Amino acid sequence: MAAHRPRYPFLALGMTRRSVKRALRRLAQVGITLVATTGCLASTQQEVDLGDQYATRVEQQLPLIRDPEVARYITVLGDSLARVSDERDLRWTFNVVDESDLNAFAVPGGHIYVYRGLIEKSATMSELAGVLGHEIAHVTRRHSMVQMRNQKAANIGMTVGCILAPQVCGSGVGSALVNVGGGAAFAKFSRDDESEADRYGVAFVTRAGIDPRGMPSMFYTLLAERKTNPRGLDNFFASHPVEESRVAMTEAEIKTIDPIVLASLTRDSRAFQSFKARLSQLPKSRK
Repeated sequence: MAAHRPRYPFLALGMTRRSVKRALRRLAQVGITLVATTGCLASTQQEVDLGDQYATRVEQQLPLIRDPEVARYITVLGDSLARVSDERDLRWTFNVVDESDLNAFAVPGGHIYVYRGLIEKSATMSELAGVLGHEIAHVTRRHSMVQMRNQKAANIGMTVGCILAPQVCGSGVGSALVNVGGGAAFAKFSRDDESEADRYGVAFVTRAGIDPRGMPSMFYTLLAERKTNPRGLDNFFASHPVEESRVAMTEAEIKTIDPIVLASLTRDSRAFQSFKARLSQLPKSRK
C-alpha cells in the first residue's frame, strides 16, 4: 500500500500554512527576476545579494574557525590576491572551514571558503595562495552567474527557494541542492571554467608578488593524495576535476612568465608557517 503523502509536505518540516505561502511568494518573486535575466548576466548587485544569502546558509551549516589570528591571516592573504583581480569593488570575505576535507569553494559576490584539511596539506604559502587565486577567479569570471543564466528557470527557482526557505531544504531535493560540502550548484564548474580559473589564478598570484608554481605543486599533492586516500577527496574532485592535462597547462602558463620576475616572487613566509602552527593548535570541532 502506498504511503500517504500530505497535501502540504512543508508542514511536516515545522512550517505553518502561512509561512509556506509566504516562502512560496518570495520564491516566485525572485524566480521571476532571475527568469527575466536568463538571457543576460545578472547585475553585480544581484550577484552580491544572492551570494550574501547563500553565504548565510553556508555559515549556518558549516563550522568556521573564528580564531582571530587564523581569521586575520587568511583575510590578509586573500585580500592581497583579490585587490589585483577585479575592478568591481566587491566586499571579499575569506573563511576557514573547520573540517579535515581537502576542499575549497567560492560563492558569488566574493565569499571564499577553504577547508582546514587543505591548509594542513599546503606545504608553502604559495600553494595556499594558488588555491585562493583559483577560487577568486571563479568569482571574477562570474562562472556561477553564467551557469545560472544557462540553467532552466525551474532549476534556478528551486535553488533560490532553498536559500529563501531553508526549512524546505530538509527534503531530499532541497538538501541535494544545498550541499555546501563543495558539491552545491555554486561549486560545480565545467572543465573549461576550471581551466580558465587556473589561468587567471596564475595571473592573480603573480600580480600579488607570490610564486605561481605553488598552484601546480598543490595539484601534484592532491593527485598523490587521491591515490592513497581516494574517498578523502571525493568532494574536491567532484567540484574541481583535476587531470594531468590541467597541471601541464598551468605549468605551461607559468613558463610564459619572465624568469627574472619569477625568481623574484615569494614562495613561502614565516607568517604562513606561524599561521599553520596556530591552526594545528586549535581543537577540531568535527572529526
